[in-house]
Amino acid sequence: MSDFTSVRISDGTEMRVYVARPPSGKGPAILVFQEAFGVNAHIRDVTERFAELGYLAAAPEVFHRSAPPGFEGNYSDFPSVQPHMKAMTNEGLEADIRATYELLRNDNACNGRFASIGFCMGGRVSYLANSILPLGAAVSFYGGGIAPGLLDRAPRQNAPILLFWGGLDKHIGEEQRGAIRDALTKSSKPFVEALFSFADHGFFCDARPSYNPEAARDSWALTTSFLAGNLR
Repeated sequence: MSDFTSVRISDGTEMRVYVARPPSGKGPAILVFQEAFGVNAHIRDVTERFAELGYLAAAPEVFHRSAPPGFEGNYSDFPSVQPHMKAMTNEGLEADIRATYELLRNDNACNGRFASIGFCMGGRVSYLANSILPLGAAVSFYGGGIAPGLLDRAPRQNAPILLFWGGLDKHIGEEQRGAIRDALTKSSKPFVEALFSFADHGFFCDARPSYNPEAARDSWALTTSFLAGNLR
């Protein structure tokens, strides 16, 4: 069962959250963070896929301060979503993250274990969430902006984090990937890094031209194994 619900944020704003419940009735909770294109059909599908695996999954609309409820961007029109990305702040995102966490924590379907996952812009948000929540695992798919903007959060990473990159990604090169790797290593934080040399940015999303079915298949297998192993 899945649907939108609304939560009140600490700054007084309202945010919609897409929640998908596990058929088993109870399981770990996972926060699913959107790409720059909103909680669209792809993100809702990912959220539902986690529910089918036994997770209580929730995808918050983190553009709620600048975009109308239900906003969905067009993959062929990136400039149209940039104003919403620029309107975000770490403080606002932290408030959204905590509100989503509390929504799940107080749900009877939550067994008390938590993880986060995010894609593109959401990969950065997942990394941010791992610095403020008591997670058991975090996953970041091609998270742009972690380097240099969030390198200071490396010492605060609470759970093992799985990082996915596309080798053909012109937005996130080895300089950024290496900076993140070095920051986590220096902070003695556990991480796993997977580079798909043949894949581009957005390779997991089957609605994007950059979709790569082999990389999507293998990264999903790694993700589910990583989460299961760290949320026992």
